[in-house]
Amino acid sequence: MGEVIELRAGEFLARVDRTGAGLQALTWRDRDIVWPYGNDGPRAFQGQVLAPWPNRVDAGVYRFAGTEYQLEVNDAATGTAIHGLVHDREWSVETVSEESATLRLDFDGTPGFPFPLELVLTYRLAEDGLTLTAAARNTGDSPAPFGLGFHPYLTLGEPLSALTARGDLALEVTASTRQPVDGRLLPVGEPVPVDGGALDFRPPGTQLGDTVLDTAFTSLVRDGDGRAWVRVTGPAHRVSVWCDRSFGWLQTFSSDTLGGDDHRAYLAAEPMTCPAGALTTGTDLIVLAPGETTRHTFGITAEDLTRD
Repeated sequence: MGEVIELRAGEFLARVDRTGAGLQALTWRDRDIVWPYGNDGPRAFQGQVLAPWPNRVDAGVYRFAGTEYQLEVNDAATGTAIHGLVHDREWSVETVSEESATLRLDFDGTPGFPFPLELVLTYRLAEDGLTLTAAARNTGDSPAPFGLGFHPYLTLGEPLSALTARGDLALEVTASTRQPVDGRLLPVGEPVPVDGGALDFRPPGTQLGDTVLDTAFTSLVRDGDGRAWVRVTGPAHRVSVWCDRSFGWLQTFSSDTLGGDDHRAYLAAEPMTCPAGALTTGTDLIVLAPGETTRHTFGITAEDLTRD
């Protein structure tokens, strides 16, 4: 793990890891509201920036502009290349203040992804929580494919499984369709409506129960500010992730495949610009012209439900 930058504002504290520009910790009133990691680094991609693609690429193979490329397969269980190439890179620090930090990575590309990019990420804390703004610029001389995601795991201070057992956990996902997947978590067919089914988490107060989630939601339902939401609510407080219109997908993962005490202890809420397999299918894939920049914003917040 690299240098850690600490930010404070109001009742929030964040720690940002220069390795991967990851969100190492986020606390509110001295309690974790995301699953933190320490000096041994993250597991299960907790708090990581997912670029230049989120989620999976089947066998690590894709074609772009008539050329086939081979990525390293780094998820042996599914035979896929997962979550991009920047989570283990050292990012440079551009600016730091008490409440914000901007980090940059000049990504030169790899044999499997020979598209240079400049990535700039700003973490900003305020009284209402954390906002992350990301910019990606194509620094090469040809078009570049691009996708972006983030991988926070939300927590309410005790395992979500315990809250579920007591009936104290509600989940809201403001999305009207979901993407079916096969046994290797790769897309199958088109998104289908969630209407009234086990994966319809639009109604506030819906219990997670024993529902297993490793699910990409889309057709996002947005509020008046253009934000889509994932909200995890306990008896006393709520933790939420929001994303702006540049993100068309929200992946949720109920951490069922994590072992030991981490099994069903957290809920990953991952804003994504594109779904699994986008480098292969082209679904919502961003193609950056030379010199072109794309920008994306999401945030994490917490609120007290006991105050009038």
